[in-house]
Amino acid sequence: MARLADYFVLVGYDPGKRGSGDGQGQILQRFPEKDWEDNPFPQGIELFCQPSGWQLFPERNPPTFFVAVLTDINSERHYCACFTFWEAVESPQPQSHARNGEGEEQEEEASALVQPAQLFAPKSLVLVSRLDHAEVFRNSLGLIYTIYVDGLSVSLENVIGNLLTCTIPITGGAQRTISLGAGDRQVIQTPINDSLPVSSCSVALLFRQLGITNVLFLFCAALTEHKILFLSSSYQRLTDACRALLALMFPLKYSFTYVPILPAQLLEVLSTPTPFIIGVHSIFQSETQELLDVVIADLDGGTVNVPECVHISLLPEPLLQQTREALSMVLDPELEVADLAFPPSTISASSLKMQDKEIRAVFLRLFAQLLQGYRWCLHIIRIHPEPVIRFHKAAFLGQRGLTEDDFLTKVLEGMAFAGFVTERGAPYRPIDLFDELVANEVKRMKAEEGNKQKILRHIKELAEKLYKNENPYPAVTMHKVQKPTEGCHLRLHQKPFPHLDEGTVQWIIDQATAKLQTAPPAVKAEKKCMVPSGPPITAILERNGNALANSARRLEVVRNCISYVFENKMLEAKKLFPAVLRAMKGRAARHCLTQELHLHVQQNRAVLDHQQFDFVIRMMNCCLQDCTAMDEHGIAAALLPLVTAFCRKLSPGITQFAYSCVQEHVVWTNIQFWEAMFYCDVQNHIRALYLDSAEENHTEQESAEEPQEAKSALEIASEQLRLWPTMSREKQQELIQKEESTVFSQAIHYANRMSYLLLPLDTSKNRLLRSSGLGDVESVSNSFVTNSIAGSVAESYDTESGFEDAESSDVANSVVRFINRFVDKVCTESGVTNEHLKGLHVMIPDIVQMHIETLDAVHRESKRLPPIQKPKLLRPNLLLGEECVMEGLRVYLMPDGREEGAGGSIGGPPLLPAEGAVFLTTYRIIFKGTPTDPLVGEQVVIRSFPIASLTKEKKISIQAQADQFIQEGLQLRSCTFQLLKIAFDEEVASDSAEIFRKHLHKLRYPQHVRGTFAFTVGQSPKQAMQPKAKEKNPSLRTLSKNLVKNAKRTIGRQYVTRKKYTPPAWEQRGSQQFPEDNEDEISVSEELDRSTLTPSSTMRPSEKMTMTHVVERACCRDYQRLGLGTLSSSLTRSKNEPFRISTVNRMYAICRSYPGLLIVPQSIQDNTIQRISRCYRQSRFPVVCWRNSRTKAVLLRSGGLHGKGVVGLFKSQNAPTPGPSQADSTSLEQEKYLQAVINSMPHYSDASGRNTLSGFTSAHMSSAGKWGSIRASGRMSSYALNVEIGSRLAGKDLLGTQHNGTPAEPSFLRQHRASLYIIGDKSQLKGVKPDPLQHWEVVPIEVFDVRQVKASFKKLMKACVPGCPSSDPSVAYLRSLEDSEWLSQIHKILQISVLVVELLDTGSSVLVSLEDGWDITTQVVSLVQLLSDPYYRTLEGFRLLVEKEWLSFGHRFSHRGAQTLAGQSSGFAPIFLQFLDCVHQIHLQFPMEFEFSQYYLKFLSYHYISNRFRTFLLDSDYERIELGLLYEEKGERKGQQVSKSIWDYIDRLNKKAPIFFNYLYAPEDGEVLRPYSNISNLKVWDYYTEETLSEGPPYDWELAQGQPEPAEEPDRQDTAAPQSKRRIIWPCYDNRSRVEPDAISKLLEELQNLEMELGQVPERWKDTWDKVKASQRTEGRQEGNRTPSSLLMSSGLSHHRRSLGVYLQESGVGSTLNLSLDSDTSSTSTPSSGKPGGRRSTSTLYSQFQMSESENRSYEGSLYKKGAFMKPWKSRWFVLDKTKHQLRYYDSRMDTECKGVIDLAEVESITPGTPTMGAPKTVDEKAFFDLKTTKRVYNFCAQDVQLAQQWIDRIQSCLSDA
Repeated sequence: MARLADYFVLVGYDPGKRGSGDGQGQILQRFPEKDWEDNPFPQGIELFCQPSGWQLFPERNPPTFFVAVLTDINSERHYCACFTFWEAVESPQPQSHARNGEGEEQEEEASALVQPAQLFAPKSLVLVSRLDHAEVFRNSLGLIYTIYVDGLSVSLENVIGNLLTCTIPITGGAQRTISLGAGDRQVIQTPINDSLPVSSCSVALLFRQLGITNVLFLFCAALTEHKILFLSSSYQRLTDACRALLALMFPLKYSFTYVPILPAQLLEVLSTPTPFIIGVHSIFQSETQELLDVVIADLDGGTVNVPECVHISLLPEPLLQQTREALSMVLDPELEVADLAFPPSTISASSLKMQDKEIRAVFLRLFAQLLQGYRWCLHIIRIHPEPVIRFHKAAFLGQRGLTEDDFLTKVLEGMAFAGFVTERGAPYRPIDLFDELVANEVKRMKAEEGNKQKILRHIKELAEKLYKNENPYPAVTMHKVQKPTEGCHLRLHQKPFPHLDEGTVQWIIDQATAKLQTAPPAVKAEKKCMVPSGPPITAILERNGNALANSARRLEVVRNCISYVFENKMLEAKKLFPAVLRAMKGRAARHCLTQELHLHVQQNRAVLDHQQFDFVIRMMNCCLQDCTAMDEHGIAAALLPLVTAFCRKLSPGITQFAYSCVQEHVVWTNIQFWEAMFYCDVQNHIRALYLDSAEENHTEQESAEEPQEAKSALEIASEQLRLWPTMSREKQQELIQKEESTVFSQAIHYANRMSYLLLPLDTSKNRLLRSSGLGDVESVSNSFVTNSIAGSVAESYDTESGFEDAESSDVANSVVRFINRFVDKVCTESGVTNEHLKGLHVMIPDIVQMHIETLDAVHRESKRLPPIQKPKLLRPNLLLGEECVMEGLRVYLMPDGREEGAGGSIGGPPLLPAEGAVFLTTYRIIFKGTPTDPLVGEQVVIRSFPIASLTKEKKISIQAQADQFIQEGLQLRSCTFQLLKIAFDEEVASDSAEIFRKHLHKLRYPQHVRGTFAFTVGQSPKQAMQPKAKEKNPSLRTLSKNLVKNAKRTIGRQYVTRKKYTPPAWEQRGSQQFPEDNEDEISVSEELDRSTLTPSSTMRPSEKMTMTHVVERACCRDYQRLGLGTLSSSLTRSKNEPFRISTVNRMYAICRSYPGLLIVPQSIQDNTIQRISRCYRQSRFPVVCWRNSRTKAVLLRSGGLHGKGVVGLFKSQNAPTPGPSQADSTSLEQEKYLQAVINSMPHYSDASGRNTLSGFTSAHMSSAGKWGSIRASGRMSSYALNVEIGSRLAGKDLLGTQHNGTPAEPSFLRQHRASLYIIGDKSQLKGVKPDPLQHWEVVPIEVFDVRQVKASFKKLMKACVPGCPSSDPSVAYLRSLEDSEWLSQIHKILQISVLVVELLDTGSSVLVSLEDGWDITTQVVSLVQLLSDPYYRTLEGFRLLVEKEWLSFGHRFSHRGAQTLAGQSSGFAPIFLQFLDCVHQIHLQFPMEFEFSQYYLKFLSYHYISNRFRTFLLDSDYERIELGLLYEEKGERKGQQVSKSIWDYIDRLNKKAPIFFNYLYAPEDGEVLRPYSNISNLKVWDYYTEETLSEGPPYDWELAQGQPEPAEEPDRQDTAAPQSKRRIIWPCYDNRSRVEPDAISKLLEELQNLEMELGQVPERWKDTWDKVKASQRTEGRQEGNRTPSSLLMSSGLSHHRRSLGVYLQESGVGSTLNLSLDSDTSSTSTPSSGKPGGRRSTSTLYSQFQMSESENRSYEGSLYKKGAFMKPWKSRWFVLDKTKHQLRYYDSRMDTECKGVIDLAEVESITPGTPTMGAPKTVDEKAFFDLKTTKRVYNFCAQDVQLAQQWIDRIQSCLSDA
């Protein structure tokens, strides 16, 4: 029972305090006067009576009523019902009231009339109660007012006394009628269940005022602890709204500031930092404007204003939507039927009171869904003396799958929920509607989801219950309370409220209390019971289904993998492993893993070998890496016992446990995780404690009822709590004791566990300090414990151990502190006594220290372990003489920007990343390894390139794999278009990586060419590694001395005694007048007339000897072939030859970079040459290098002219600076020299006639060459051969050209053509004026310089081999290719070359004089010769061309390839590569003109920079002679089998195999090629983009051949039977040309194999090939007019050019594709199709390309055939072809056109036939036979019966063979 009202207070206006504007109230009287013991009088009532301040009013207001709520210090709520009315204020002078205590006098006093005054003051009657019966209070106070106003004859004291002594039951649904003794009657109904809030209509009203969305906002804001402020001009509404919000939050209780009506004086409360729900009158709205973080709800305006800085987390998604829908069904039922054509008339909302309950039912359901399964996450830590319960928040969120959800997380962390756990966690207590709902209705709610009718029905059911709770008795007897008469407050002469007699009231109260004490206490037995838990969360959630859709397969994979690991099937496990790691992303798979591992621990399989251990660790790490620190799915919790179980023996007595390898995860440093784990374990132990004791008593019963389910801890706890009161005191003590020791022992256990996971294996590294957030763990943990003694103990520990061992103590200290903090918290929460706690604090440091000691041993041993599970390092194959400089470093080869290998969007297997090792040899850098992805299979990945081709090396850092941390890597880029992006494995020390880089650098840039691989090959590589010169820039003398020493060491006998001259580095070679004091190095020869500068070494052999050597050089042979003079002729000076071979440069005195023998005009003397050479850069004066055999025009080359200025003279090289007169004379001699060249041309004399424009163009048109236009605009473009040519080449079209490309006005063309064109650089030829009298003409063109080539090449490399993948590879590749401008440079070179070819072909000579004459000049000159002269397109000729133009004429290979230390700064310039690319472009356009294949070009491109051969080393013949390279080969050939020269190597290889040979080679005599040079016609060379990862670059032939192809052997044994040998060829992995060779190579190879089998000496492939071709020719001649069959077939040849191997007939009718290898019959081809231009069928196409016709004719002869329906019999020539499996027939034996084909595959049967009409008469009947096919029946007739039988047999055998 409780008092209805505790205090009655009369509050009035205090006139004494008026002066200060706002008045104040004072308590006039209060009853009872002394406080109740159980309920002190609340303070500040006078403030709450007039919340907007005490003021006087000019007129009377009607009385008001509202209920304010005060909260006292114990957070008890007091309801203050305030009834306010107005009284007149007396005049200012106070009238004294004689107060002599007796009631009668008071009455008289009251009846005396008071004068009406101007002002009215408020006065309040206040009831203070702890019960919220607002209506009863309103009635009671109204009654008192009525008695006073209407002057009823009832004693007020009696009424008040009765009111204060009235007691009512609190709950239980009692109905109580009370009367205050004034003829009134009231019925009070108490709610059935106290825990459910009472809301009457307030919730419904709140929704009416604010609407659904707004209230949901407020609801979420209140739950997530935001500040909420209500505004209204009605106090009662403020109270109602606040009460409604609280009612909605049930079952959570609001525990922050709650003030439904806030008085004006207390407005500063609004700026409090804590959350609140407060109501304020709207007149103070302005004051609330500056509140930034308060959600303001205006009840009158219906708005909710959320400030910008406040983010309110809303309900998680499906719930939010469902709640909204349910609310609108309740509040607005018409919405559902608003669109119906015939809406039902009856729909209307429930009454307000019912609606109120329905809304609350919606929210009750919402909470049941939000908190479903919460009881499964409660940990009960202690049962006795009173239960201690913790909620496992992380597990709850994780199992609900709402870890990311803001709202629920905040709610669970909030105070309201903490209260909820304390209040509702207890397992044994009374239960209410919510408990039932969570336990029993969750499944129903899940099932009804989405069914509106059912949901509404459920809501109504719940609403009924709620309503029943508030109004247990529906038939209420009516209240009877007197009300004042209408308008009584306006009466003029109103007596003031009388003073009440305290005595009377007090007496009534005392009497009542006495009576209560004597009465027996009415004990209402609380119905306690076990709280049902409801279904576990998992059971609720599994219905989602989609989460489980594809997980079954994954779980299977996980299980299999684990069982493989434990069965030691490592290869299998390794294959599954990536899939397992991918599966670990899913929660189910992680749970599955922990379960499987648990099973294996139970089977005592915890001790593993190293490889198993490694697998298990990697799985655990992968499992943990996706977990947050919260460990919401309990994965870390499940793994915790496992990490201390799995172990491996490192050495006897030392075991490494799994925990030392899984420490990296944040979860271990999260104190909440440890708390949850601890509580979970404690709960299990306490459960076990009581289960054991229970089982001892009930063993017999148990056995009978086996299938009984195991009880949960909560069930056991509730059972114990029920029994507790019945136990004896000792028994209780004993249980408390047991529980505490359980907790205590767990605490020790956990101190150990935590030290395992927090102390790193290497105790010198501190993990705790590194991980974030640990410093402020207290702030994170939601613990309510404050009195921790850990601090002091930890401090003292620190001070003791301060100097024990400094390095480990910081780790130890931080771990000890962490564990102490943990132990404090959990022990205080679970009620461990202080003595025990102190004991723990003493133990912890020792535990940690012990663990550190064991770890040290483990750490030491684990360091010694060989790294496991990494693949064996594969050794690369090396060339003969190639040696390893550094053993393999274990690395990962990472994928770069090329997608093929990584198996990206293109598909294919992910060959990269691969793990293996990188090797450094004297010749190459090699990576060899296997793909890390085990599904790719046992492939070997090799990527390598020559060290000499390295262009850029940079350090990078890579993270190679998810579970392996790899710090540093290198990116090595090579100009053979290879990129090694490697990441060093963790076992590679960083200094090894450094050593690797240093060695690499030394090998890449040797001090001198002698250090390169081509020279050091076969010697031990050690000397190459020692640093030679110590100085930074060694002087010439020291450099050469070192080299002399070196030379003695390396070269051997031949040169030891000579003094060596070392060419200075190019940087120092600007002017080569050496200081005279260097006598010992260089002697200056005395013959001043020639002023030669001769190195002493070359003077040694007699001059004659040098001469013979020089004659042997390639260029000399070539000069003789071209008829440019022989050596003899140059000695006898026979004058009839226009040119002679001059030996002026035999000592390399005039021009160091020219060859020894040069072709000069006959008329020019040697000493003139000396002078001329000074005008040209590098003294490279014009010399002849080729002559056109038809037009006798010559091609000359030279360096660019020096400028005419001082600079130019200064630059002139090997001479004392000439005086001005000399300069003039040289320019005259220069002219004379050019004139001599012109005179040498035969038609020079004929200056008219042919040289006119018309002559030129006609000659041009009729020239018999192949023509590819330089200009895009037309097919034939006649050049304006004058200055304009250059500007056109430079991209400026000065000539307005018409469509056909001829110049618009002929006047542009000079009337006669010059005899000599000088093609020079625009910048040099600025001052040169065309001279009409001279016969030469200057063509200035713009060319790119070497710098641009370098830059372009760098971009090209990055385009073809990007360093890292781009977002859109195809686009990025094309864009970067265009940016590189490589193709436009090739276009430029080809364009110039074609121009020169044109000029030479029309009879003008050309002098190419660009830059220094050794880069672009060389490119142009060699291309011109290649295009003009078919000889250079043979293998031999191309070699000669390269030797002559590139090697002899001094292209600076070493300098351009940056082959030595000196060239390092200048970088790599691919001039020669550019030339080879141009040749490749021409080769593509004219595939039949070249004897060598594309592979030959790639081979040269690779090896000219690889330094494997000596051919392309050094910068000129002179330097080669210097080093004794040029002529040594004769003497040393026998001794060394390593090829020094690339040409010998190619020759040898070419004899063995046809790899360099082009089968399409079918040249035409004297053919001049004119390729298209437009960029659209150029292709990117596949040399730049292709790679073969199976063997590395395929250009070192021995290495590639090293691995025999096992798969091909079975094919060879039985080639007849068709076997399916399907092979997969990966574009970036296999070398396609070898795995699937082309038909001819394969045939040649098979021939060779057959010859070997037959024991013959195999014939050379070339001979075989020549024989085949010869037999073809003869056969072609025999067959006369028949189309010559050919060895080759080419189908998609679209270009109408001979270059593509296609001959077209002029008529264009029925053009035959006729490819031919021979040139004599090539012109005869007949139209092969009857219809003009008709497409021939493929079979006829095919029939041309038979090896020979006879081979495919298995049997042939003449038969009669009956035509189709109504056609006569005709004789035809039939051919049975086994190979093609067909029967063909021709008109006659000689006919080549096949008339028809019967496919034998369609034949069904052969039967003897009968003669039909029109059959030949003379023939026997038995000679007829029929052939039935699927389409028709053929009738045949043979000459006689034998023949017929023979045919039938042959056809039958054909059929059976198939």
